[in-house]
Amino acid sequence: MTVLVAYNETPQGEAAFAAAVAEAARRTTTVTVLVLTPQPDAAPVPPHLAHLLETVAGEKVEVAFRLDSIDVADAILDHAERSGAEVIVIGSRKRSSVGKFLLGSTTQRVLLDSAVPVLVIKATH
Repeated sequence: MTVLVAYNETPQGEAAFAAAVAEAARRTTTVTVLVLTPQPDAAPVPPHLAHLLETVAGEKVEVAFRLDSIDVADAILDHAERSGAEVIVIGSRKRSSVGKFLLGSTTQRVLLDSAVPVLVIKATH
């Protein structure tokens, strides 16, 4: 069994990681860090891959990028099931007054569809 933490490089991701480590210590188990980086649908070349085009400048080669967009909630739930996670830890951010009433769609789907407990952590900064 493991504690699964959905991580991205944000204050919320950092807070979720810290909480997952504490939860794993409490349960005397391991932490599995699931790193998800959804790509923007409209970007023809992801900014972090633009350097690849520079390496073929002047060559008579066409380069095409195909991005598989992932549903973050599905990825979290699938990995939790496959890894036998005991608990899922996800970060949440402060929202507007309307947003406070509604959770983000990813958080809401994970909370509603998870077969295991979900710990939602808010970053302090």
